[in-house]
Amino acid sequence: MKKILQGMMDTMNSVNPPRMTALRELHEAETGGPFSILIGTILSARTKDESTTKIVKMLFSKYKNAKELANAKLKDVEKTIKPIGFYHIKAKRIIEVAKIIDFKYKGKVPDNLEQLVELPGVGRKTANCVLVYAFDKPAIPVDIHVHRISNRLGLVETKTPEETEMELMEKIPRKFWLEINDTFVMYGQNICKPITPMCDVCKIKKSCKYYQSRTAS
Repeated sequence: MKKILQGMMDTMNSVNPPRMTALRELHEAETGGPFSILIGTILSARTKDESTTKIVKMLFSKYKNAKELANAKLKDVEKTIKPIGFYHIKAKRIIEVAKIIDFKYKGKVPDNLEQLVELPGVGRKTANCVLVYAFDKPAIPVDIHVHRISNRLGLVETKTPEETEMELMEKIPRKFWLEINDTFVMYGQNICKPITPMCDVCKIKKSCKYYQSRTAS
């Protein structure tokens, strides 16, 4: 796994050094506490990273914590996050989540999977993102990029992101878990794209099942 992760970074840096993912930017930001990462992850669904980063910054310039967002007016939140897809649904959802964090958890985001997935609209991927980016706890968030690349490389043979997560957890040493989402997502956005993967520049293609099947046909 170390060679795969390093090969991905070497490939990206040789072509065009990638910008940080939205969640990594939130993690690195001075205001990037667990609550902003939780809300940012919810908002990031079906939204480009550039939009997510910009909107989350705007949102938290108005609402500093769970209590303030919990007491916000729905129309005001909708107006703030309007450039994001499904903003009506997401505005309602993040206010719901803020109320639970404020009331049930006294403003602190839980740092375990079981409690996180009990929050409205928070599935395993979002919960694992919070564990990784907010708490530096080993987990493997699997989105479309992680799922696609894991199958292309032949690390897994799975039909769903949930299956991919379980298999990766079994096969990959825990010490690499924190790196997987960030590196695989950047690689999926920049090199190993869904329709036109840049196999010609990929430095790990010799270990790639997908590439081997393409060149054999």
